Amino acid sequence: MITRFSTLYVGHIELETCGLAGAPADDRRYPNQRLIETFGTAAALARATDELGYDTLWLAEHHFQHEGYECIPNIPLLAVDLAHRTRRVKIGCAFNIVPTWHPLRLAEDYATADILTGGRVVFGVGRGYHSREVETFGNPMLDGEANRELFEEQVEIILKAFREESFSHRGKRYTLPPEVPYRGYALQDITLVPRPLHHVEVWQPIVSGSARSLDFMARYGIKGVISATAESVVERWLRDYQEAGRRHGRVLQLGEDVILGFRMCLDETEACAVERARPYFEEHAKFMAPLGMLRYSEEHVSAVAARQAQSPTGATLENGVRNRSWLCGPPARIVDYLKSLEVKYPGLEHVMIAWALGTPRDLMLEQLARFAREVMPAFTSPAAA
Repeated sequence: MITRFSTLYVGHIELETCGLAGAPADDRRYPNQRLIETFGTAAALARATDELGYDTLWLAEHHFQHEGYECIPNIPLLAVDLAHRTRRVKIGCAFNIVPTWHPLRLAEDYATADILTGGRVVFGVGRGYHSREVETFGNPMLDGEANRELFEEQVEIILKAFREESFSHRGKRYTLPPEVPYRGYALQDITLVPRPLHHVEVWQPIVSGSARSLDFMARYGIKGVISATAESVVERWLRDYQEAGRRHGRVLQLGEDVILGFRMCLDETEACAVERARPYFEEHAKFMAPLGMLRYSEEHVSAVAARQAQSPTGATLENGVRNRSWLCGPPARIVDYLKSLEVKYPGLEHVMIAWALGTPRDLMLEQLARFAREVMPAFTSPAAA
């Protein structure tokens, strides 16, 4: 049963003239004073989600985006600030882009945030999809196989650091500790200081649904997030995730240990909601499609798996609504659809709502409040109750 609701904010600032008729994505450039607006929006969303009974405010890590689309470079650092502005809502890392870090620096930063917030930061890992980010930090992005290989070794190191009092690692890219003398003895192992005080849940996006990525997640007990993806693909991936868990000795109900995410706009009718969301949908497609990150149809998902750029005009919001990657319409209809998912996926507990890049802060706050008042009470969420 669905008992938990979250929201995702990827860190965009207020963008003028959103939509295909607005400024081209690559032509947008904002001064620093505008780019730091993202922190004020994050604080406003944190306060709202805390008061309205949401489980988690998820944030995205990105770098160097003078265009104003994704402007949060360090989630654990921001999470400490947001936790001290709120009482109970958790701050989720969706996701720490591991190839932009040394794995032990990320593990240290997260452990510090875990302690300072009393366990209110949720750990998440991703491989990245911006070459400007990952390659600038000296690691591969254009070479997909090298990127995946690096990511998998880094995650293995991070989990050793979290789960073992001391550890060593000998891999293709990392030798930890290094084979050097220290204070008169040869290093044999190393200890993360500090280590997290609370149990570390690890979440990872399911983007292409490849057998290799699902097997990796199952091997390490990593939970999955499927967001803004056509429902035919969602059903296939949920079954594949369940089967991967079975291969590694984990018996999961269909939908268990997975968050389903949707982009959303509530209004009195579907037509009104679609027209309200359209400029932000188009802005989102304008930025994301050349990166190959739309999953509104089977065709899009095939392009994602092949790491191919997509056309900004190749997706329509109507198609997204039909394929249930977008939920647009009156709250009662959203309730009915989510209730149908409870029947279809008996293990599903957690649903995440989000908005397209460029959606104004006031609209996100309005939608959060309306969803909390008119959708969440229909479910047996302790927070909603």
